[in-house]
Amino acid sequence: MGSCKSPHIVLLLYVLLCSVYRCFAIGVDANQTANLLIDASQASARPISDTLFGIFFEEINHAGAGGVWAELVSNRGFEAGGPNTPSNIDPWAIIGNESFLIVSTDRSSCFDRNKVALRMEVLCDTQGANSCPAGGVGIYNPGFWGMNIEKGKTYNAVLYVRSSGSINVSVSLTGSDGLQKLAAANIIASGSEVSNWTKFEVQLEAQGTNPNSRLQLTTTSKGVIWFDQVSAIPLDTYKGHGFRKDLVQMLADLKPQFFRFPGGCFVEGEWLRNAFRWKETIGPWEERPGHFGDVWKYWTDDGLGYFEFLQLSEDLGSLPIWVFNNGISHNDQVDTSSVLPFVQEALDGIEFARGSPNSTWGSLRAAMGHPEPFDLRYVAIGNEDCGKKNYRGNYLKFFSAIRNAYPDIKMISNCDGSSRQLDHPADMYDFHIYTSASNLFSMANHFDHTSRNGPKAFVSEYAVTGKDAGRGSLLAALAEAGFLIGLEKNSDIVEMASYAPLFVNTHDRRWNPDAIVFDSSQLYGTPSYWVQCLFNESSGATLYNSTLQMNSSTPLLASAISWQNSENENTYLRIKVVNLGTDTVNLKVFVDGLDPNSISLSGSTKTVLTSNNQMDENSFNEPTKVIPKQSLLESASEEMEVVISPRSFTSIDLLMESSDIIRTTGADSVSVSSI
Repeated sequence: MGSCKSPHIVLLLYVLLCSVYRCFAIGVDANQTANLLIDASQASARPISDTLFGIFFEEINHAGAGGVWAELVSNRGFEAGGPNTPSNIDPWAIIGNESFLIVSTDRSSCFDRNKVALRMEVLCDTQGANSCPAGGVGIYNPGFWGMNIEKGKTYNAVLYVRSSGSINVSVSLTGSDGLQKLAAANIIASGSEVSNWTKFEVQLEAQGTNPNSRLQLTTTSKGVIWFDQVSAIPLDTYKGHGFRKDLVQMLADLKPQFFRFPGGCFVEGEWLRNAFRWKETIGPWEERPGHFGDVWKYWTDDGLGYFEFLQLSEDLGSLPIWVFNNGISHNDQVDTSSVLPFVQEALDGIEFARGSPNSTWGSLRAAMGHPEPFDLRYVAIGNEDCGKKNYRGNYLKFFSAIRNAYPDIKMISNCDGSSRQLDHPADMYDFHIYTSASNLFSMANHFDHTSRNGPKAFVSEYAVTGKDAGRGSLLAALAEAGFLIGLEKNSDIVEMASYAPLFVNTHDRRWNPDAIVFDSSQLYGTPSYWVQCLFNESSGATLYNSTLQMNSSTPLLASAISWQNSENENTYLRIKVVNLGTDTVNLKVFVDGLDPNSISLSGSTKTVLTSNNQMDENSFNEPTKVIPKQSLLESASEEMEVVISPRSFTSIDLLMESSDIIRTTGADSVSVSSI
């Protein structure tokens, strides 16, 4: 699968081949040569933004529902088919034929904001002429393209039940055809106990493993039973907060300094009636109405709501950046004269996040188990709305109200201020770029000439897309690495940057490419994910002046930073080099400004991300085909020669003997495949 902390892999053959190749490369005249001059003196040192690299989460590609949110049941409240009944219950399906049972929906739920419930009339019985099949009849839910059930793990099932008589309902986890029994428990109750809606909770310990399982509710007793709000979730989740552990660990390994959520276009909606509205996503999960995300075309129960996003940000040690709707969707918008209720909704949302537990909205947060305020310091007013007719007028209403109520909160405009100054106040501005590999690589110097006065840049969405990207190619990753080197060098004006999109469930690919690919039981990082891993110590590091001298037009970019490993307190000078060209480059590195013998003779490493073909990708079959590979660097010194492979991203960590290198904050190292 692989994460920034992937298992060390012995690659002796790889090293031998690389060594042979290097000898060959140095021995021919076709190789390009270049010099990299690094000034590591104190006069050259510049602090990099503490928040430079983070992550952006959008509910797209089933990233949340059926992804990072560990709920296994899809359409758990039977609301996805709409408010009118009878309705479509997909993906729920019936076990048994119409001579045994009739399944429909009605509006009899006890929950005011989601009234639809499932009604199951069982016509067969335990015995008699029309006896039920031995396994019973009922309904099943396959989850999001199969539930991953693992032997020895426990799953908490919750459901609400009502009946006109006594019930004996089997709650079970089975294989996709219902034949493999993985776990089961029975709910037995008298008619008086279930004459009104009653909550039942059972724990199911799996006796087997199947990544394509389903949840079944079955009975062999005649009668009418209503079900609502059926949930199944593993007990073992990330920090116990309901998040799928393996997916969130991939995020944690990036060491993100911020967490932007929940979109993206998901925030806007094609129409405002389908936009993400935070007040509909808090409180007990059973009471959340859910909504249809009409941009990415699927239903979400909103178990992953505003509170959960804030919690996930805290669990990752990241600063939350809340993107809220400013009264504008893709197809309709609120006039500025009528936008004040939307402004108040944003103010209420900020109070929910950071207000006193005695405040109106802060008390709801406290009731959900988090009396301490969340550390909300940033909000984005809309998403990609700058060109919309009412944006500036609406924006100013939000800006004024939030600045008055929360003067410390930094506000982010949708309008790009990198090429010309904004015509409205802002603390930061959004910059989004999706383009070809050559274009993005060339944009490494985009912010070189941006004014250093005024708001800072937030590159909240970037990626190589189109034919260069495939489903996550090496070529795309290398171009992105070059772009990030440019952002690193301009971190005095670029305060934050994040790749997009973050996740894709392989069964619902709405966008290509994405950083992390998964299904119910597997996951892997694309080369773009691994590039982000190799930048995860840059936030808060120290940048040094570096100059490339080349005798050719080889597309080469480089940077130099110092960082400290917080686990062993070692300090490293990190040199990153991206070669987007097809030629091997013999790079001579000269480090100036250090005391003599500052670089240790041992303990330095060279990490390379490359592959045989620039369009190579990772996959479930080959999840580690294109990942960084680390080796010891034997020739570490102030002057050294390094072979830079074609189509590669090379990261060199020089272990420092002394503390002459300036460092402002600590960061952990990346563990990658080593030899």
